[in-house]
Amino acid sequence: MKKLFSMLLVSVMALSLVACSSSDTSSTTTTTESTTTTEAATTETASSGESYDLTFSTGGDQGTYYGFGSVLAGQVSGATNTTVTAITSGGSAANIDALDMGDAQMAFCQSDVMAYAYDGIGTYADLGAVTGFSTVAALYLEEVQIVTCDPSITTVADLAGKNVSIGASGSGVYFNAIDILGAYGLTEDDINATYEDFGNSTDSLLDGKIDAAFVVAGAPTTSVTSLSTSKQVYLVSIEAEYIDALLAASPYYTAVTITADTYGLDEDASTVAVGAVVIARDDVADEAIYDFVSTIYNNPTTDHAKGAALDLDFAASVTAVPYHAGAAAYFAEQGIEVATK
Repeated sequence: MKKLFSMLLVSVMALSLVACSSSDTSSTTTTTESTTTTEAATTETASSGESYDLTFSTGGDQGTYYGFGSVLAGQVSGATNTTVTAITSGGSAANIDALDMGDAQMAFCQSDVMAYAYDGIGTYADLGAVTGFSTVAALYLEEVQIVTCDPSITTVADLAGKNVSIGASGSGVYFNAIDILGAYGLTEDDINATYEDFGNSTDSLLDGKIDAAFVVAGAPTTSVTSLSTSKQVYLVSIEAEYIDALLAASPYYTAVTITADTYGLDEDASTVAVGAVVIARDDVADEAIYDFVSTIYNNPTTDHAKGAALDLDFAASVTAVPYHAGAAAYFAEQGIEVATK
């Protein structure tokens, strides 16, 4: 009897061990399946965002547009599903054309030129209005810098009869140069005009081929800084009465001062500035523009001096051209309402 009981006990224990082993295996399998499902869901969520590729038309390779634009493009590309590629260009008017032709999706543009194009005024009175773009953000003020290495040129009036670069064809610099010359009663015919970008203008100043150049960009500007290391640079001030006339004639200008320490000058220079604005085609996805604006304003870059100039209120201050819906969505999250189409 004892022998039979012992045999039964051994059998029961064996069956219990099998049952426990089966239960543990089932539990492990269930846990593994649950973990795999969770990981799959996480992976799906992380990769479910749409990706976008945007070409960002900026300016000359020695100007602030290209330098700052390249930094912003890299910042956005590295942080979002939107890849932005900065390319060089002839400047504001050329950038308007690039957007209109579909050769770029985003671009830098001076605030005055974008308004002229959108309203079909100024040069665009003959070309016709271009309205297929919207404002993304105003980034900073860009000063009109009248650069010379000739200390005898102390006022804009002294440019009469001189060799003067008034900006590359298709650039906003040309518009500003004509405005400022006009304030002094001068026209394009009163100077020996050349049409060069920032880099070529400063090279020509260095070689003595021209006497002065209009450079419209955020100061300090790379090309001017480079020139100042080789030759003595002077900035020609615009006198107060002429600044007042410019402001009265055009709401796009702002009176500014370029401090002497910007280029190691002997004194400050009085001038005017326009806004450096990023614009985009209307058909660019809202998410892509939201990615751009939210990235550069949530984490202002320290890789370029103009990163410190980024300001939300200034970004949303444009009234001449309505904002892109993607940008408006970001500003709304910050409690700022802007006009859209």
